[in-house]
Amino acid sequence: MRKKFKVLAVVAAISVGSFAFAQSSPQAKVVAYYFHGSFRCVTCTTMEKYSKEAVEANFKDDLASGRLEFKVVNIEERGNEHFVNDYKLYTKSLVLSLVKDGKEVKSKNLDKIWELACNKQKFMDYVTGEVEEFMKDT
Repeated sequence: MRKKFKVLAVVAAISVGSFAFAQSSPQAKVVAYYFHGSFRCVTCTTMEKYSKEAVEANFKDDLASGRLEFKVVNIEERGNEHFVNDYKLYTKSLVLSLVKDGKEVKSKNLDKIWELACNKQKFMDYVTGEVEEFMKDT
């Protein structure tokens, strides 16, 4: 009986400690959205590929922990139309969104991806640098 009580006490202490930690640390993450339409040209698919590659190659731990997400969104699919207004989209775009406690606190459209689409290394460096800046706030 005494052994069972000790085990239950340890389990309870761990549970309370985990709950207190979860309550005290704000939940923050960065979402990298690649937005596209139904028609996709070679440049558009290349920008998606480079964006995903930059994120996956340079932020493995952040992706694994959930502090960073990469999402590809077709803005022409039902339910996604709001992104056009939310981020003032006018073309295919890579947008970073900082979310704290379930609410977006800032976002940035990485509009230089179009200029850099023909230079993979510069594209990757640009995306990596911008994601690094956003990750500082998580």
